[in-house]
Amino acid sequence: MSTGRAAVICGIGSYVPPDVVTNDDLARRLDTSDSWIRSRTGIARRHVVSSGTATGDLAVEAGLRALKSAGDDRVGAVVLATTTPDQPCPATAPQVAARLGLGQVAAFDVSAVCSGFLYGLASAAGLIAAGVTESVLLIAADAFTTIINPEDRTTAVIFADGAGAVVLRAGRADEAGAIGPMVLGSDGALSHLIEVPAGGSRQRSSGRPAAPEDHYFRMLGRETYRHAVETMAATSAEAAGRAGWQPADVDRFAAHQANARILEAVSERLGIPTERRLSNIARVGNTGAASLPLLLAESAAEGRLAAGHRLLLTAFGGGLSWGATTLVWPELQVF
Repeated sequence: MSTGRAAVICGIGSYVPPDVVTNDDLARRLDTSDSWIRSRTGIARRHVVSSGTATGDLAVEAGLRALKSAGDDRVGAVVLATTTPDQPCPATAPQVAARLGLGQVAAFDVSAVCSGFLYGLASAAGLIAAGVTESVLLIAADAFTTIINPEDRTTAVIFADGAGAVVLRAGRADEAGAIGPMVLGSDGALSHLIEVPAGGSRQRSSGRPAAPEDHYFRMLGRETYRHAVETMAATSAEAAGRAGWQPADVDRFAAHQANARILEAVSERLGIPTERRLSNIARVGNTGAASLPLLLAESAAEGRLAAGHRLLLTAFGGGLSWGATTLVWPELQVF
């Protein structure tokens, strides 16, 4: 950052819709069971949107809480990381900004699937570093169940809905809450591993009607697992190294809550013990881009993440896309 300005987290908030679907609920309509889901994913329950609720609604709720946490109801920009915008056009972020009463601020969406929060974090930090604004509200929100085939056992048991948000302000790199070195990457040659085939210009311009199942999210689980473990471990090690940290220096490790097996494998490769790993996947499932900020807000509220903790963050998602960064957790009030 040539200007010497750093982006510092000064507020955090999260929201999950009230409706809950348990493993037993899913077992009543799918060929599965509570024990099968827990053993393969680590998930016991997940929150889902009710009829008529969209990503923008989740984003507004999380944004309100983050602004309250920061003690400030004004920011200079809004960045929304999501794979499930309210509509293809326009972006959802300007509508969220308007609903939050933020006026005519800069607002745009970021699409990096489950890596969206980290890509959004880099975007927000860049706006601050460049002097475009003094503060940014970054929201990551997904109503993932709206693009999941309810009859697909491989995805219906994993994905859920929710939102998390942080407020970032201009500050110094040596402050608690300052975003550390960012490592981002992608591999479009493997985009077929995680995709929604229909609905975009590629399918529409083909002149062929899409099959009903092509409008749903699909994932090649076994190959995705391998790439996720290898990439998150390598990216995390690189980000920690750039910050001058060894694995023993990491007080808390927060990885995208994709699958309990993935989290365990990545932690083991990094040499980070279980007690330093943050997790809420059992209660909320995989919430896409919202996963990391939702995990941070919940962990901070419950005291598992405290001021002064050296935190390592990583995520992996469709694209393929991935990222990692570090920071020292600040003193925050969580709502």
